[in-house]
Amino acid sequence: MNSIILLSFDLEEFDIPEEYGEKIEDTVKMEISYKGLKEILQVLARLNIKATFFVTARFAIYYKPLIQEISQKHEIASHGFEHCNFRLEDLKKSRQTLEEITSQKVLGFRMPRLQKVDDTEIAKAGYKYNSSMNPTYIPGRYNNFFKPRTAYYSNNLVNIPVSVTPLIKFPLFWLSFKNFPLPLIKLASQLTLKNDHYISLYFHPWEFTDITHFHLPNYITKYSGKKMVERLEKYLIWLQTQGEFVYFSEFYETIRR
Repeated sequence: MNSIILLSFDLEEFDIPEEYGEKIEDTVKMEISYKGLKEILQVLARLNIKATFFVTARFAIYYKPLIQEISQKHEIASHGFEHCNFRLEDLKKSRQTLEEITSQKVLGFRMPRLQKVDDTEIAKAGYKYNSSMNPTYIPGRYNNFFKPRTAYYSNNLVNIPVSVTPLIKFPLFWLSFKNFPLPLIKLASQLTLKNDHYISLYFHPWEFTDITHFHLPNYITKYSGKKMVERLEKYLIWLQTQGEFVYFSEFYETIRR
Protein backbone atom coordinates (compact mmCIF):
# COMPACT_ATOMS: atom_id res chain seq x y z
CA MET A 1 0.00 0.00 0.00
CA ASN A 2 1.35 3.41 -0.96
CA SER A 3 1.51 5.93 1.85
CA ILE A 4 -1.17 8.62 1.80
CA ILE A 5 -0.75 12.22 2.89
CA LEU A 6 -3.82 14.16 3.98
CA LEU A 7 -2.91 17.84 4.06
CA SER A 8 -5.50 20.27 5.39
CA PHE A 9 -5.92 23.92 6.32
CA ASP A 10 -8.54 25.40 8.64
CA LEU A 11 -9.68 28.51 6.79
CA GLU A 12 -11.30 30.75 9.36
CA GLU A 13 -11.49 34.21 10.86
CA PHE A 14 -8.24 35.05 12.69
CA ASP A 15 -9.74 35.31 16.16
CA ILE A 16 -7.06 33.70 18.33
CA PRO A 17 -5.91 37.10 19.79
CA GLU A 18 -9.35 37.39 21.40
CA GLU A 19 -8.58 34.25 23.43
CA TYR A 20 -5.80 36.35 24.97
CA GLY A 21 -7.94 39.46 25.55
CA GLU A 22 -6.98 41.42 22.42
CA LYS A 23 -9.99 42.66 20.46
CA ILE A 24 -9.53 43.06 16.71
CA GLU A 25 -11.83 44.27 13.95
CA ASP A 26 -13.65 41.78 11.74
CA THR A 27 -11.94 43.12 8.61
CA VAL A 28 -8.54 42.45 10.18
CA LYS A 29 -9.59 38.91 11.11
CA MET A 30 -10.42 38.26 7.47
CA GLU A 31 -7.36 39.99 5.97
CA ILE A 32 -4.86 38.11 8.15
CA SER A 33 -6.24 34.74 7.00
CA TYR A 34 -6.58 35.95 3.40
CA LYS A 35 -2.92 37.00 3.18
CA GLY A 36 -1.72 33.65 4.52
CA LEU A 37 -4.09 31.79 2.22
CA LYS A 38 -2.59 33.47 -0.86
CA GLU A 39 0.88 32.34 0.25
CA ILE A 40 -0.30 28.76 0.76
CA LEU A 41 -2.00 28.60 -2.62
CA GLN A 42 1.21 29.69 -4.32
CA VAL A 43 3.19 26.93 -2.55
CA LEU A 44 0.61 24.29 -3.43
CA ALA A 45 0.58 25.43 -7.07
CA ARG A 46 4.40 25.43 -7.29
CA LEU A 47 4.58 21.89 -5.92
CA ASN A 48 1.40 20.67 -7.66
CA ILE A 49 -0.02 19.43 -4.35
CA LYS A 50 -3.70 19.09 -3.53
CA ALA A 51 -5.20 19.76 -0.12
CA THR A 52 -8.47 19.91 1.79
CA PHE A 53 -9.64 23.30 3.10
CA PHE A 54 -12.01 23.23 6.08
CA VAL A 55 -13.71 26.61 5.60
CA THR A 56 -16.09 28.58 7.80
CA ALA A 57 -19.18 29.64 5.89
CA ARG A 58 -18.57 33.19 7.05
CA PHE A 59 -15.13 33.30 5.43
CA ALA A 60 -16.54 31.69 2.26
CA ILE A 61 -19.29 34.32 2.00
CA TYR A 62 -16.72 37.11 2.50
CA TYR A 63 -14.37 35.77 -0.20
CA LYS A 64 -16.85 33.95 -2.41
CA PRO A 65 -15.00 34.15 -5.78
CA LEU A 66 -11.74 32.97 -4.18
CA ILE A 67 -13.43 29.97 -2.53
CA GLN A 68 -15.04 29.10 -5.86
CA GLU A 69 -11.60 29.22 -7.48
CA ILE A 70 -10.02 27.07 -4.74
CA SER A 71 -12.79 24.48 -5.09
CA GLN A 72 -11.68 23.83 -8.69
CA LYS A 73 -8.31 22.50 -7.49
CA HIS A 74 -8.79 21.48 -3.87
CA GLU A 75 -11.47 19.95 -1.65
CA ILE A 76 -13.74 22.26 0.33
CA ALA A 77 -15.10 20.94 3.64
CA SER A 78 -16.91 22.67 6.49
CA HIS A 79 -15.33 24.33 9.52
CA GLY A 80 -18.70 25.50 10.88
CA PHE A 81 -20.56 28.72 10.10
CA GLU A 82 -18.28 31.02 12.05
CA HIS A 83 -15.20 30.29 14.11
CA CYS A 84 -16.00 31.97 17.42
CA ASN A 85 -19.58 30.76 17.91
CA PHE A 86 -21.23 27.40 17.40
CA ARG A 87 -24.87 26.43 17.30
CA LEU A 88 -26.03 22.93 16.42
CA GLU A 89 -27.98 24.22 13.41
CA ASP A 90 -24.71 25.59 12.00
CA LEU A 91 -23.68 22.05 11.03
CA LYS A 92 -26.28 21.83 8.27
CA LYS A 93 -26.35 25.56 7.50
CA SER A 94 -22.59 25.75 6.87
CA ARG A 95 -22.65 22.69 4.61
CA GLN A 96 -25.51 24.12 2.56
CA THR A 97 -23.83 27.53 2.28
CA LEU A 98 -20.54 26.02 1.09
CA GLU A 99 -22.35 23.80 -1.41
CA GLU A 100 -24.25 26.81 -2.80
CA ILE A 101 -21.01 28.77 -3.20
CA THR A 102 -18.94 25.95 -4.75
CA SER A 103 -21.70 24.01 -6.53
CA GLN A 104 -20.06 20.89 -5.11
CA LYS A 105 -20.96 18.34 -2.46
CA VAL A 106 -19.38 18.99 0.94
CA LEU A 107 -18.66 15.69 2.68
CA GLY A 108 -16.41 16.60 5.59
CA PHE A 109 -16.57 18.58 8.82
CA ARG A 110 -14.02 19.82 11.35
CA MET A 111 -15.14 21.57 14.52
CA PRO A 112 -13.48 24.94 15.32
CA ARG A 113 -10.74 24.50 17.93
CA LEU A 114 -11.41 20.73 17.72
CA GLN A 115 -14.11 21.05 20.33
CA LYS A 116 -16.29 18.04 21.05
CA VAL A 117 -19.42 17.60 18.96
CA ASP A 118 -21.78 14.64 18.78
CA ASP A 119 -21.04 12.35 15.81
CA THR A 120 -24.75 11.60 15.47
CA GLU A 121 -25.51 15.29 14.93
CA ILE A 122 -22.73 15.61 12.34
CA ALA A 123 -24.07 12.62 10.41
CA LYS A 124 -27.65 13.98 10.65
CA ALA A 125 -26.43 17.25 9.11
CA GLY A 126 -25.39 15.31 5.99
CA TYR A 127 -21.66 14.80 6.45
CA LYS A 128 -19.80 11.58 5.64
CA TYR A 129 -16.63 12.16 7.62
CA ASN A 130 -15.49 14.10 10.67
CA SER A 131 -11.93 15.28 11.37
CA SER A 132 -12.42 17.04 14.71
CA MET A 133 -10.26 15.04 17.07
CA ASN A 134 -6.58 15.19 18.01
CA PRO A 135 -5.95 11.92 19.88
CA THR A 136 -3.46 13.23 22.38
CA TYR A 137 -3.25 15.44 25.47
CA ILE A 138 -2.92 19.19 24.94
CA PRO A 139 -2.84 21.01 28.31
CA GLY A 140 -5.62 23.57 28.63
CA ARG A 141 -7.36 22.34 25.47
CA TYR A 142 -8.37 18.69 25.52
CA ASN A 143 -7.38 15.22 26.66
CA ASN A 144 -8.01 12.60 23.98
CA PHE A 145 -4.96 10.52 24.81
CA PHE A 146 -6.86 7.22 25.08
CA LYS A 147 -9.06 7.75 22.04
CA PRO A 148 -8.45 5.93 18.71
CA ARG A 149 -5.35 7.10 16.91
CA THR A 150 -6.40 6.14 13.37
CA ALA A 151 -9.56 6.37 11.23
CA TYR A 152 -12.64 4.60 12.59
CA TYR A 153 -16.43 4.40 12.20
CA SER A 154 -18.76 5.98 14.75
CA ASN A 155 -22.52 6.45 14.35
CA ASN A 156 -22.44 6.06 10.53
CA LEU A 157 -19.62 8.57 10.29
CA VAL A 158 -15.97 8.00 9.36
CA ASN A 159 -13.74 9.77 11.87
CA ILE A 160 -10.32 10.83 10.62
CA PRO A 161 -8.27 12.01 13.62
CA VAL A 162 -5.30 14.31 13.35
CA SER A 163 -2.18 12.14 13.19
CA VAL A 164 -0.06 11.40 16.23
CA THR A 165 2.88 9.04 16.43
CA PRO A 166 2.46 5.47 17.70
CA LEU A 167 3.05 4.84 21.42
CA ILE A 168 3.83 8.32 22.82
CA LYS A 169 1.21 10.06 20.63
CA PHE A 170 3.37 13.02 19.67
CA PRO A 171 0.95 15.29 17.75
CA LEU A 172 1.69 16.19 14.15
CA PHE A 173 -0.21 19.44 14.08
CA TRP A 174 0.51 23.13 13.63
CA LEU A 175 1.89 23.86 17.12
CA SER A 176 4.39 20.98 16.91
CA PHE A 177 5.44 22.19 13.49
CA LYS A 178 6.12 25.67 14.90
CA ASN A 179 7.95 24.64 18.04
CA PHE A 180 10.05 21.58 17.23
CA PRO A 181 13.00 21.19 14.85
CA LEU A 182 12.05 20.18 11.32
CA PRO A 183 14.20 17.00 11.43
CA LEU A 184 12.18 15.83 14.46
CA ILE A 185 8.90 16.54 12.66
CA LYS A 186 10.14 14.57 9.64
CA LEU A 187 11.17 11.64 11.85
CA ALA A 188 7.79 11.63 13.63
CA SER A 189 6.02 11.84 10.26
CA GLN A 190 8.08 8.96 8.89
CA LEU A 191 7.32 6.75 11.91
CA THR A 192 3.60 7.48 11.59
CA LEU A 193 3.56 6.82 7.85
CA LYS A 194 5.42 3.54 8.30
CA ASN A 195 2.97 2.37 10.96
CA ASP A 196 -0.35 3.76 9.65
CA HIS A 197 0.35 4.10 5.91
CA TYR A 198 -1.23 7.56 6.04
CA ILE A 199 -0.77 10.85 7.83
CA SER A 200 -3.36 13.56 8.61
CA LEU A 201 -1.97 17.08 9.02
CA TYR A 202 -3.52 20.49 9.59
CA PHE A 203 -2.45 24.13 9.60
CA HIS A 204 -4.17 27.54 9.50
CA PRO A 205 -3.63 30.13 6.75
CA TRP A 206 -3.09 32.90 9.34
CA GLU A 207 0.12 31.14 10.41
CA PHE A 208 1.59 32.19 7.06
CA THR A 209 1.02 35.91 7.71
CA ASP A 210 3.32 37.91 10.00
CA ILE A 211 1.38 37.99 13.30
CA THR A 212 4.27 38.99 15.57
CA HIS A 213 2.64 42.38 16.33
CA PHE A 214 -0.33 40.75 18.06
CA HIS A 215 -0.17 40.06 21.79
CA LEU A 216 0.16 36.31 21.49
CA PRO A 217 2.46 33.79 23.19
CA ASN A 218 5.73 33.08 21.44
CA TYR A 219 4.75 29.47 20.80
CA ILE A 220 1.98 30.77 18.51
CA THR A 221 3.86 33.53 16.70
CA LYS A 222 7.07 31.54 16.20
CA TYR A 223 7.87 31.04 12.50
CA SER A 224 4.92 33.15 11.33
CA GLY A 225 4.81 34.80 7.91
CA LYS A 226 7.59 34.16 5.37
CA LYS A 227 9.55 31.95 7.78
CA MET A 228 6.55 29.67 8.09
CA VAL A 229 6.01 29.62 4.32
CA GLU A 230 9.62 28.53 3.77
CA ARG A 231 9.35 25.92 6.51
CA LEU A 232 6.14 24.48 5.06
CA GLU A 233 7.56 24.33 1.55
CA LYS A 234 10.65 22.42 2.72
CA TYR A 235 8.44 19.97 4.61
CA LEU A 236 6.07 19.45 1.66
CA ILE A 237 8.96 18.86 -0.75
CA TRP A 238 10.20 16.16 1.62
CA LEU A 239 6.69 14.70 2.03
CA GLN A 240 6.41 14.33 -1.74
CA THR A 241 9.14 11.67 -1.49
CA GLN A 242 7.18 9.81 1.20
CA GLY A 243 3.75 9.29 -0.34
CA GLU A 244 0.82 10.57 -2.38
CA PHE A 245 -1.27 13.62 -1.46
CA VAL A 246 -5.01 12.89 -1.56
CA TYR A 247 -8.16 14.72 -0.45
CA PHE A 248 -9.83 13.70 2.80
CA SER A 249 -12.91 12.73 0.73
CA GLU A 250 -10.80 10.32 -1.36
CA PHE A 251 -9.40 8.76 1.81
CA TYR A 252 -12.93 8.47 3.20
CA GLU A 253 -13.90 6.42 0.13
CA THR A 254 -11.10 3.92 0.83
CA ILE A 255 -12.17 3.56 4.49
CA ARG A 256 -15.87 2.96 3.84
CA ARG A 257 -15.29 0.12 1.34
